[in-house]
Amino acid sequence: MTTTPRAIRPALCILLASLSLAGTAQAGERMDWIVAPYGWAASIGTDLKTTSPPSESSNDTDFRDVVDKLDGAFEIHIEGQGDRFGFFTDFTYLGIADDRVHPRFVIDSDLDTRLFELAAVWNPSPERFQGVDVFAGLRYIDVDLTVQLEPNNPIFNNIRIDGGRTYNDFMVGARYTWALSPRWVLTLRGDGSFGDTDGTWNASAVTQFRTGNGAWVFGYRHLDVEIEAGGSKTHITMSGPVIGYAFRF
Repeated sequence: MTTTPRAIRPALCILLASLSLAGTAQAGERMDWIVAPYGWAASIGTDLKTTSPPSESSNDTDFRDVVDKLDGAFEIHIEGQGDRFGFFTDFTYLGIADDRVHPRFVIDSDLDTRLFELAAVWNPSPERFQGVDVFAGLRYIDVDLTVQLEPNNPIFNNIRIDGGRTYNDFMVGARYTWALSPRWVLTLRGDGSFGDTDGTWNASAVTQFRTGNGAWVFGYRHLDVEIEAGGSKTHITMSGPVIGYAFRF
């Protein structure tokens, strides 16, 4: 278990203060809610660097290959918004297993990633879920990366790297939502976070087609994470189409 870094303490204060203000300001008004289970057809890239023995390994896996190696996946987005303030939470779980043969070694890897976001939202626009949203909060990343490295050179022993660790980041970002027509909506989002990780950034473009009870959601998302654990540095990228349905009530 990691301790809360200094960068997270201001994030907690901002988040709690914003949620408190939102609850106070909206005590007499009804909030609008969105619950959106979705699928992320993400291709995954991992770059691993070790110091003993010195080695580098890159692995880019297309989504169609990810499906064959998938251990499990689950994603959901929940958001509530009033006239000016609101909040959202997002949870993603993805687990994959893979083995690769390289000229100098064989690598067997198992990656379980849990991504949790909780943020307070401020929207100065007159319409809810439209215009500019500014948000700040926490990004929690739980990575269990197990790598078994078997060098072909008998001088070196087999190496097992257990990169299991949790990372707590302060997240800040913004998004903009255009109402292209009464039914079509486009949202662009960008954010970054820092703290326990060496830097994480996320970007997405999402289109909604509104229906009577909510909206179909189609888009694209890219996530870039750099972490360091156990004497190894790992760079993880996840990018691909997003599809789901957002229930509104």
